Amino acid sequence: MRILRWLGKFLLSVIAIVVVIAVVVLVAARFHDGPLGIVAGGPFKSGETVNSPSEPDWRFVHDVPTVEFQLLSPQRSRTTWILEIDGKIYIPSGYMNSTLGRIWKHWPIEAERDGRALLRVDGKIYPRQLVRIQSGDIVGRLTQELSRKYGAPATPAAVESGNLWLFELTPRPAG
Repeated sequence: MRILRWLGKFLLSVIAIVVVIAVVVLVAARFHDGPLGIVAGGPFKSGETVNSPSEPDWRFVHDVPTVEFQLLSPQRSRTTWILEIDGKIYIPSGYMNSTLGRIWKHWPIEAERDGRALLRVDGKIYPRQLVRIQSGDIVGRLTQELSRKYGAPATPAAVESGNLWLFELTPRPAG
């Protein structure tokens, strides 16, 4: 009986330590220069901002697996997949209809409200506007590219159902 009580106290102690560590990491991440892996981070503090009158040739991200982006409202950053088609860039967000998605994925709703964002690739920061794509010929091409690049089973039907959200990263309007 003593061993069971001791084992119960030990397990509760281990669980408490894990919870405290998780909370500390989540809070600390909000002050970090960018995301910490899959944990949302704070606003970007480093990187060279690229303000060019002409659009970059985005083909350089075609095979880049992940990038970082930060919304301006609220100022939080994330690591995400990126798609490039015909020199334009896109960010997908899946699992939007799932319980996990509703708990974990607030950024797409925030981006739909205020799409001002910063994209950080290889230490360079590009001011962008996230514009949600819900229909059109590009949806099929994007879902094919998502499947090719990441092995994700994406279809236009997933976009139509709202389970998969797609955002184009366009130049930010002046002003």
